[in-house]
Amino acid sequence: MDSGDVNAPHSMGTTIIGVTYDGGVVLGADSRTSTGMYVANRASDKITQLTDNVYVCRSGSAADSQIVSDYVRYFLHQHTIQLGQPSTVKVAANLVRLLSYNNKNMLQTGLIVGGWDKYEGGKIYGIPLGGTVLELPFTIGGSGSSYLYGFFDQAWKEGMTREEAEQLVVKAVSLAIARDGASGGVVRTVTINKDGVTRKFYPGDTLPLWHEEMEPQNSLLDTLSAASPEPMVS
Repeated sequence: MDSGDVNAPHSMGTTIIGVTYDGGVVLGADSRTSTGMYVANRASDKITQLTDNVYVCRSGSAADSQIVSDYVRYFLHQHTIQLGQPSTVKVAANLVRLLSYNNKNMLQTGLIVGGWDKYEGGKIYGIPLGGTVLELPFTIGGSGSSYLYGFFDQAWKEGMTREEAEQLVVKAVSLAIARDGASGGVVRTVTINKDGVTRKFYPGDTLPLWHEEMEPQNSLLDTLSAASPEPMVS
């Protein structure tokens, strides 16, 4: 590995997902943060709280997404104090859009804003590179999203229950982890509805396995002591 890889920007070659369901939203993400070819953090949390009722999924440059989230959280706190009530999801998404657009030549981050408010219920907004804001029933981002567009076209449906939405998100992230070298680790979800926020955590060894994936081993010794494969005979 050449030294350029270690000195590369911390990047969340990532899988992030936002899904609406009947009553709220589910956000999901993997946990791998990489520096070139090196995995700098294998259990990072890419779903960040902006307010009590609004969260953001972060992809792209870790530093860029963190500073945008910090600024938006600060402005929304001021907004809440001035109004005397929680911010709506739309206001949060438009603040993210404003910062992303005004600094589009310097930022390399794609974000998904999701939450619930008493005016519009559960809402998902995608803010990709450049600062466009898109209100969507579901959205996916990061390097792992390339492998998921066809899956979501087939699997997503309107009016899902909370359980269906959570299962869809976990299944989709695990599918991306299986194919995308820049996605990996554990799966985290955040569910937001009128009752509040629920965080869930799915360790890597509990995720479903896909085509030709190997069963997890408890230790390196298990792998070494496993029977050697039979040689192929032509």
